[in-house]
Amino acid sequence: MYTESVMQFPKWPIYGDREVELLREVLEHEQWGGFNPVVDRFEQQFAEFQHCAHGISAANGTVTLEAALAVLGIGPGDEVIVPSISFISTATAVSRTGATPVFVDIEPCSFNMDPDRAAAAVSPLTKAIIVVHFGGQTVDMDRFTALAASRNLALIEDAAHAHGTEWKGRRAGSFGIAGSFSFQNSKVLTAGEGGMLTTNDAGFATRARAFVNQGRREGENFFFHYTLATNLRITAFQSAVLIGQLERLPEQICLRGRNTAILKAELAGVPGLRLQEVPDGTTVHSWYLLLGRIDAARFGMDRDAFHRALTAADVPCTPFYPHPLYGNPLYKAGGCRVEPCPVAEECIHDAFWLPHRVLMGDEETTRELAALIRGLVR
Repeated sequence: MYTESVMQFPKWPIYGDREVELLREVLEHEQWGGFNPVVDRFEQQFAEFQHCAHGISAANGTVTLEAALAVLGIGPGDEVIVPSISFISTATAVSRTGATPVFVDIEPCSFNMDPDRAAAAVSPLTKAIIVVHFGGQTVDMDRFTALAASRNLALIEDAAHAHGTEWKGRRAGSFGIAGSFSFQNSKVLTAGEGGMLTTNDAGFATRARAFVNQGRREGENFFFHYTLATNLRITAFQSAVLIGQLERLPEQICLRGRNTAILKAELAGVPGLRLQEVPDGTTVHSWYLLLGRIDAARFGMDRDAFHRALTAADVPCTPFYPHPLYGNPLYKAGGCRVEPCPVAEECIHDAFWLPHRVLMGDEETTRELAALIRGLVR
């Protein structure tokens, strides 16, 4: 149930009879809000899918990050290390607790936070690290879990791009004290909005569940509130859609993986084009984004011209972020600590990404896209 562009890339989101069936189940129930059993069902299914014992759903992937930090007691006077390249929520979640985000550079090929730079940025005030699995590629979880353990830091995974992604057979969101997922409209698992915290720590799960449910304790009187909290509950309608979407996700990940392999093979050796490298530890990549960088001198055109050429051919393409996170007006005014970020500064000029729906066409369209990109080389 989607229309197609000239090159026949699917529109997004994709849905079918299964989502309609699940939505009708909610419509016919007396509870449409967050207390419908379908919410518990989705939390359990998604947590299990991500190799976690607990899932705590919420309104979106921004408030899940905020909730994780609040549950950990992070606040004024604390620092939290974050990558310099991410969506703004990774940083503002820290700021909204009253803590200070510390911006750290990324690696030139993975687009993920550099573990050496992160280690160098740790100070006596540092209480946590938020790693971002950018584009669906996990950070080097071996190195970041070791770093967090050696410095007694809480490790939070911003896995908004990484539904189904694996590092050495273990899924994103299962390594740190918590994983934070988004179900916003563009994500590979979506209900338009929504979010989830995953964890294998029972104590954290109990506190997080209370935080998103106005300080209540499970199984107790509705009007008893034990901690200062808020209402971040997801709706039953969102959970119903997400159950249907989760059933589709494994096959969609495989499709994107196959088409990415075709593109990489067809574009191997193209001068000046460098696609995101996948470390050996990655056993599954969600391919939320296909990222790349353009060396203008070798490719024959700069990133912006490349972007215009793809857009003119009806290929969805984004010319990366216009600035690192600390370049936002919010953080230009202060309230952060900025480490040297030369790679991030380069990427805002030469990097790009293709959204995951570009990787969900048929093989003919994928090869046509590869031929188009090869034909741009001058």
